Amino acid sequence: MADQGGGPRGKGRSSYDGSPRDHTLFPAHIRILRPSHRKSRRTERFRVDTAPGLSAANPEPAAEARGVPDRDPGGMPSPSSDAQNRLAARAISPRLVDGETEAEREEHTLSAEAVRPSPGPGASLPPADRFLGRSLRSLLHLGTWNGLLPPVPPRSPARLGARRKCSYRGRRGGARPFTTATSGAPRRFCRCACFCSENLYVARYGLHVRFRGEQQLRRDYGPILRSRGCVSPKDFQQLLGELEQEVERRQRLGQESAARKALISSSYHPARPDVYNTLQDEALAPEFLAAAEYSTSPGADLEGLLQRLETVSGAKRIYRLPVLTAPFCQALLQELEHFEQSDMPKGRPNTMNNYGVLLHELGLDEQLVTPLRERFLQPLTALLYPDCGGGWLDSHRAFVVKYAPGQDRELGCHYDNAELTLNVALGKAFTGGALYFGGLFQAPSALAQPLEVEHVVGQGILHRGGQLHGARPLGTGERWNLVIWLRASAVRNRLCPMCCRKPDLVDDEGFGDGFTREEPPVVDVCALT
Repeated sequence: MADQGGGPRGKGRSSYDGSPRDHTLFPAHIRILRPSHRKSRRTERFRVDTAPGLSAANPEPAAEARGVPDRDPGGMPSPSSDAQNRLAARAISPRLVDGETEAEREEHTLSAEAVRPSPGPGASLPPADRFLGRSLRSLLHLGTWNGLLPPVPPRSPARLGARRKCSYRGRRGGARPFTTATSGAPRRFCRCACFCSENLYVARYGLHVRFRGEQQLRRDYGPILRSRGCVSPKDFQQLLGELEQEVERRQRLGQESAARKALISSSYHPARPDVYNTLQDEALAPEFLAAAEYSTSPGADLEGLLQRLETVSGAKRIYRLPVLTAPFCQALLQELEHFEQSDMPKGRPNTMNNYGVLLHELGLDEQLVTPLRERFLQPLTALLYPDCGGGWLDSHRAFVVKYAPGQDRELGCHYDNAELTLNVALGKAFTGGALYFGGLFQAPSALAQPLEVEHVVGQGILHRGGQLHGARPLGTGERWNLVIWLRASAVRNRLCPMCCRKPDLVDDEGFGDGFTREEPPVVDVCALT
């Protein structure tokens, strides 16, 4: 894969420019300007310079943003869009910058790690050695994907939730996502190669780490691990063994998941075959159907849609609305419990949850989740989150998580590996377990007064994947939730949310991790004899 590096550095050029690991993070109308001198990476300030024709007051930061960096409305010639994006991307790179020694970099990295959020089960957060200071988090609030994504026409297939039937490698067939963004050459879904080395979760120490070997682990994480209880050689060797096993598990994950899916498809006998039928309107709440219908109507706008759902937080852009009917939730729960009690092989839903079901392995992806995303969710998200790829959703990862006494009881602060997330409560009777939310890419140490949201059976919470969130400890009973990570390849093809680099694509099963690669078209060759 070709690098996206820039040209040679020259006088007046930022030391961020020209890296072979550069990537796209911010839109073309925002660039980061470094001062000509620097005292400390921790005290460094950034300015935002708007491109010609854009007001310095637009876009406005989210309401929860504080300490917005100085803005410069102009006065300097704008570099190219690629150069701007490279400058912005290098702001969270762990590499040395001019005037910084290796010791200083390590000191600043560890200072950032002390307040770093847990990236969660496939997080939209860089690994531990990425520096997310206050100024950069403010820039994340200022950033918008409007500069990267073309607008979704009001009556486009993306807004109407249209589908195109086809089959492609990695799936057995069925409905392939179709939006304006996907109507070109055939595409293959992929994952990023960093999956086997970045964001490995260490539950005992509450860390996500990058792992490339023992020496790198000691160098990058030794102090923070010791501060969290990894003090003896035995502790470290145990951790080292766990990480090596996790890397091996991730390397085998695609093949093992495909094998589990094939065995379940051939040998499993469902208790509720009706839930495997193509999604019908009867399974969906009337309020959800009405909101989706409005979103596809001529003249639909955000203001009108907000009247048809509950705004949990306008500043954080978190919304709630009924999604599934109570009878369908009950039927789905019966099927999930039946599968849980069977002798079929089961995969973990993600790296933080140990109990649950991967819906694509159970065979519910094509019939349930894909129609839900294409026909109903995308018209809503195109209006609610046009700047986050809401009108360009073309894949997902769906799973059910279970919380119960003696099993998983809570979930720490994390971000999702998704542009958007839908979390629907399925049941059963329980107390506790409320969701709580912080800011966009906010550090847990700053989470003084999180927003708490109680679960209501059948209702879904819709939020941005980068919104810091977690789950309070379960009190009594069992809690089952359907979680759908909604992904837009038009966004993530530019930047892997796991490693914060241009994704190094590796072929994968199904939707992979939502990245796409265009495949060469098939050419008919005729030979005259």
